[in-house]
Amino acid sequence: MITVAVANQKGGVGKTTTAINIATALAATGWKVLLVDLDPQGNASTGMGVGSADREQSSYDMLIDGAGIGECATPSRIPGLDIVPATVDLSGAEVELVNVDDRTGRLREALSQDAGHDICLIDCPPSLGLLTLNALTAADTLLVPLQCEFFALEGLSQLLQTVERVQERFNPDLGILGIVLTMFDRRNRLTDQVSDDVRSCLGDLVFESVIPRNVRLSEAPSHGLPALVYDHTCVGSKAYMALARELIGRLPERRKAA
Repeated sequence: MITVAVANQKGGVGKTTTAINIATALAATGWKVLLVDLDPQGNASTGMGVGSADREQSSYDMLIDGAGIGECATPSRIPGLDIVPATVDLSGAEVELVNVDDRTGRLREALSQDAGHDICLIDCPPSLGLLTLNALTAADTLLVPLQCEFFALEGLSQLLQTVERVQERFNPDLGILGIVLTMFDRRNRLTDQVSDDVRSCLGDLVFESVIPRNVRLSEAPSHGLPALVYDHTCVGSKAYMALARELIGRLPERRKAA
């Protein structure tokens, strides 16, 4: 199983939307997908239609109590896509993990026991605390959604510095799958400027596919559905399908056979 952390410490950049729609696109192409909701807000769980009452075992139980994937993973409405939901208990996990042995490796240990999925996507919280460090330690590679605005560039710099520290101390094999530009609005000059700046600095690391601002993408979570299911014909869904194709092309050859 290849593990991809979807992370950016800045909130509101499209992490959850990206995670659930890429997971859906991969499942639609035949991958056995696991989506881990590591955000205490539980937006990925809600966006996949998993209500609070259905979250008996969660990512909190994996991190704190050592529960296994088999206990925590819940089948979603999408064939081939399972989700480990998040509950509000996860908001206290940062404090509880401080005094735990191998506090940055708890998620890696839990995921290492999984034998039923081809790929795992981890939806990280909008911070660089112990939850995100667990995700980066467990991940093979990192997917960074980046909103097309000026302050997002500063946040990206901080995230890349954190990745370097994680590579040095916890996970030397952590790679960066790519950076995806989100909330792209061609009517806004700043959008093009940010896009040009990011591409000039990071080159091929930035995906060609961009995710536009799209009302249907915003509406879908309120129906408990990924946008790809809610309206697969909208421009946002088409953009995520293009991104999924590009993303698959970047995965290591030995993984594609899965």
